[in-house]
Amino acid sequence: MTEQALWTRARLGRGGPPLDLLTANFRRHTYAPHAHEEYTIGVCVGGCEVIDYRGGHIRTGPGTIIVLDPGEMHTGGPANATDGYAYRALYAEPALLTDGILGGLPYFREPLLDDPGLAAAFRRAHTGLSSCPDPLEAESVLPWLLTALARRHSTARPGRDLVPGARTIALTVRDRLADELTAPPPLSCLAADLGLSRYQLLRAFRTTMGVPPYAWLAQYRVSRARGLLEAGLRPAEVAGLVGFADQAHLTRWFRRVLGVTPAAYRTSVTSVAPRNSVQDAP
Repeated sequence: MTEQALWTRARLGRGGPPLDLLTANFRRHTYAPHAHEEYTIGVCVGGCEVIDYRGGHIRTGPGTIIVLDPGEMHTGGPANATDGYAYRALYAEPALLTDGILGGLPYFREPLLDDPGLAAAFRRAHTGLSSCPDPLEAESVLPWLLTALARRHSTARPGRDLVPGARTIALTVRDRLADELTAPPPLSCLAADLGLSRYQLLRAFRTTMGVPPYAWLAQYRVSRARGLLEAGLRPAEVAGLVGFADQAHLTRWFRRVLGVTPAAYRTSVTSVAPRNSVQDAP
């Protein structure tokens, strides 16, 4: 295993707070005692790490989640020099874990969590945001996962999960996103305009539309991109016109939605010969 640590920074919405993501693969590295101001949420993806925390030792394994509360001193190192350890971590400001929670900040009495579904979801989100840190995607996915983490595993008391007027909320958000597809407003601003928390907005949208806001907007952008490609524009031109970060971002979503690349789609729709018009009989 190669010693490697790669930091990526995503943002929760345009102009929103940063959120740091770490991809770490270590054989021998041992951390000095330290603490973070944020919640540290990590998913072990290989090997075994031993973490000194709250006077004891925690041993991670593939698929386990580690949650370290803000301000808690800890260290970390390999359980053995043969296998090393690998993990994916994100560092979340405390306010991000309070949506949908009552009674103050969540407290994680047990730092080692066995929740395979949530671990897999965090790993997918980490991979996606590390490769293409779309602010709207980060703002849609991460608060949802962080709230799920707090509601399932912290000692804080969860609030009610129902959002009155969910359909009206979702349609209002949908229309705003469609109108501003090249520079969508942050979900935090949309939520504030509607008098909601970000979690409540996400809950209302997902309940009504079946997908989070970023996924709906990406599919809407793909539908708009199809028309521009059919008109003969190149994928590199189309990406910016419909709000994707670049051609790679457009291609990723185009393949997800339609199963082909934008270039292949453009070639197929522009190479079809027009039908012969019906001629008058002599």
